[in-house]
Amino acid sequence: MQATRSILGLAACLGLALSCSEGGDIVGSIQATAPNIETSRSNDSAYQSRRYKFLDTIDYESLRDFVVSIESIEESDQARQNSKLASVSQKDGAFIPHVLPIAAGTEVEWPNRDEIYHNVFSMSEVRPFDLGMYKSEDDPKRLVFDKPGQVDVFCAIHSQMHCIVLVLPNAYFSKSDRRGRFEIKDVPPGSYRLKAWHERLPSKYLDIEVPEQGDLEIDIVMGLLDLPKI
Repeated sequence: MQATRSILGLAACLGLALSCSEGGDIVGSIQATAPNIETSRSNDSAYQSRRYKFLDTIDYESLRDFVVSIESIEESDQARQNSKLASVSQKDGAFIPHVLPIAAGTEVEWPNRDEIYHNVFSMSEVRPFDLGMYKSEDDPKRLVFDKPGQVDVFCAIHSQMHCIVLVLPNAYFSKSDRRGRFEIKDVPPGSYRLKAWHERLPSKYLDIEVPEQGDLEIDIVMGLLDLPKI
């Protein structure tokens, strides 16, 4: 009996070691930095003129909806099977969420939560479509996105309604939270190219090495400085 317990204990330890060697999580923070120019209304008298007073400026520090992903990685069969139904609601005259990152092959549902008609369409080369016009009592429309790329989605009735379905080549990605934190879980050890994305900024790429054990912590700063100068 003692020998059996020892064998089981050894197996448990080996199992723990194996699970630890499968890699770890990529965690960190991401934020944007403003261009080297003063755009504050309070410090620029030109913004007080009638021509510019309704012109909005970007608060780079308040930007959200960053997406961090691994460009190329071999997914396990289990990871492929874990793709679930995603959803973008039409609520209070807006698409919620504004940015939806998904793995290629994911089906997205488009429920109308308002009492008025909405429409959902895209002219994107990645996935052009038109779901027509429908109200909340109608069955939600569904659509599969099987090709990676950015799909800008609009409502043909309400011009201010816009969202982005960011279709990624695999399930190793993370959308930042309100504090700018992100986490890509259970990444196998190895060398990868990490991509940071935001709709208003040029994408940023980093070469990373995920260790066999422990987490990889990365802090990312994005900005227009990543664009080539002409």
